[in-house]
This record gives sequence, structure tokens and C-alpha cells, in this order.
Amino acid sequence: MDKNFYPADKGAFTGEVSITQAKNIGAKYVLIGHSERRAIFNENEVFLKEKVNAALANDLTPVFCCGESLEIREANEELNFVKQQLMDSLFHLSADDMAKCIVAYEPVWAIGTGKTASTAQAQEIHAFIRSLLTNKYSEALAQSITIQYGGSVKAENAAELFQSADIDGALV
Repeated sequence: MDKNFYPADKGAFTGEVSITQAKNIGAKYVLIGHSERRAIFNENEVFLKEKVNAALANDLTPVFCCGESLEIREANEELNFVKQQLMDSLFHLSADDMAKCIVAYEPVWAIGTGKTASTAQAQEIHAFIRSLLTNKYSEALAQSITIQYGGSVKAENAAELFQSADIDGALV
């Protein structure tokens, strides 16, 4: 069960679900950094880092979403952008804690826009993410982490995407 949450154990956060409530209703995985939460609720990297820490402290698996807008893609800055997202919200973690995380790449420009990332584009970013994990932690850790693709996966493109070396599944 995936559930959004507020990182505090308790308090007055009207409209939000506390981390404790998410855990109590049976959540095992929590989405952190989804593009809609970033855009609509202005969740920034500092807040997302808090959510990652809270999830891990409560034995929940963070599914950390990263990805770029069309403007960033068209400026050929997607690699720098995704790298910064990971550095700001995940790369403070120890290797043991990082091993408990899932990374989901979601090209924001390919969600609900009618545009679709090619398999080659998706694989390129996934390989880049895995290389960042290797450089920060180790090859073994990088290979053990699930990196999912979350950009308009459908029956027509799923098989091809999942044949890619660094795409470990879909976030749908």
C-alpha cells in the first residue's frame, strides 16, 4: 500500500496523514517527491529529505520520485537536475539506509501530456541514476536498488522498457 504522509509523528497538520497513521493503516511503502506533490503542494528537497528520514525511522520503504520538466529536458539539463534531486534528498543516507529505498524516475514531461519518453531516453536516465549510486556508495549497492520507471507506462511500451538493463519495473 502506498500512502503520502506528513513526516511528524503527531501534531496539528490539518488535512495531512501523520507517519504513524500511515504505518497504522498498513502502509509498507510511501511515495516521496512525486511530481504532483512537488508542483501542487510545493514540496521541496529539504522537506522531501525530512520525509525520507521519517519513513526510514518508521520502517517504511521510501519510493523516491525524481524527474525533470519539459523545459529542463529541452535545455539538456535533465542529468544535472536529477542528480541534484538525489543529492539533496537521498545522498545524506548511509549505505544501509539507502539500500532500503526505491528510486522512481518519472519524466514529468511524459506524464499526461501525450509525449512519451523513448525506451532509450528512459534507460539513459536509469543508467545515470545507477552510476550516481555507484559513485556515492558502491557497485553492489547500486545494483541491488530498484529503479522504477514512472513515465506513461502502458501495455504497448512496458515489455520494451522492462528489457532495459537498468529499468527494474514501473511506478504506475
